[in-house]
Amino acid sequence: MTIRASTPGRRGLDRIMAEKQGLPMTSAPASLTLPRPDDWHLHLRDGAAMAAVVWETARVFGRAIVMPNLKPPVTTVAAAQAYRDRILAALPRGTRFAPLMTLYLTDNTSPPEIAAAKVSGFVHAVKYYPAGATTNSDAGVTALDRVYPALAEMERQGMVLSLHGEVTDPAVDMFDRERVFVDTLLERILRDFPGLRVVLEHITTRESASFVRESSGRIAATITPQHLLYSRNALFAGGLRPHLYCLPILKRESHREALVAAATSGNPRFFLGTDSAPHARAAKETDCGCAGCYSAPAALEMYAEAFEDADALPRLEGFASWFGADFYGLPRNHDTVTLVREAWTLPAACPFGDGAIVPLRAGETLRWRLAEAAPSGIKATPTA
Repeated sequence: MTIRASTPGRRGLDRIMAEKQGLPMTSAPASLTLPRPDDWHLHLRDGAAMAAVVWETARVFGRAIVMPNLKPPVTTVAAAQAYRDRILAALPRGTRFAPLMTLYLTDNTSPPEIAAAKVSGFVHAVKYYPAGATTNSDAGVTALDRVYPALAEMERQGMVLSLHGEVTDPAVDMFDRERVFVDTLLERILRDFPGLRVVLEHITTRESASFVRESSGRIAATITPQHLLYSRNALFAGGLRPHLYCLPILKRESHREALVAAATSGNPRFFLGTDSAPHARAAKETDCGCAGCYSAPAALEMYAEAFEDADALPRLEGFASWFGADFYGLPRNHDTVTLVREAWTLPAACPFGDGAIVPLRAGETLRWRLAEAAPSGIKATPTA
């Protein structure tokens, strides 16, 4: 990671006083150059909607794990290949972005389909949605026992299980769904399939962060920008904020702080997954709005803000560019992207098929912006 300081070689009174007191003191960087990152959890939708949003990811990220919850869901290798072809066709010629496909796990997913997915070379995970847990999850798993044959084949094939880690029991409070899942179903999966590699997606609680940190190296977690930047209070700041409504839902401030600590810790089992989930404005601003935050237009910039606020910018490289690729057994990207310290304002809305979509932090000013080229600079001291 290259950090170019805005005042190289300067030693002001603030730095001298800090050193006398034994406190760290660094200049605010003017730019950050990272190996091109990957997005390990992404929703693209399909058709005109997909064509409207896919470039926002492809211009920044080298690869992305693309979620399969379409209508109908992507349940077979053939469907995954067709979806991949549509994604690539929607990109400008010569784009190097690689969509990494997933299968949607159902009660009827067969071991031969899992084996075919492994052989395909383009399917990299199988997504577990508890039935009814989130957008387009009605075809999801109704009981864990019913997918044991598929999980056993995944374990044999070395295929990653991608988990939406919530229970859907109506007796469980919305804010406790993830904690209960971790305490019950996740522990059972890890116990019964000791060789299975698992990604607990978009974690939202300190319990999930602690579980992943204290477990063996075969379980990892993705963390979204919204869960690093906001607690549940933001949902109601000055009125109901539908564009901050996502699933799993935002939690208490103490949970947000635990996620920031996990993301910025340098632990290789926490890595970037935006869970960018586009919905038309009309589908969000309605009497029964959809869950999902559309973060793709400024996801990396938002992660940079979260890491900077935690005084952990040198650790953004591992979280964004290394750890996900390492866990999935894929090579790290060799080209780079650069963020420059430049105030800019996200648009209030973006085109989305026949309508519009409101991005996360619409109308707000961000302090980092993606640059076209990577300038030279000073190599940061690794801290991961």
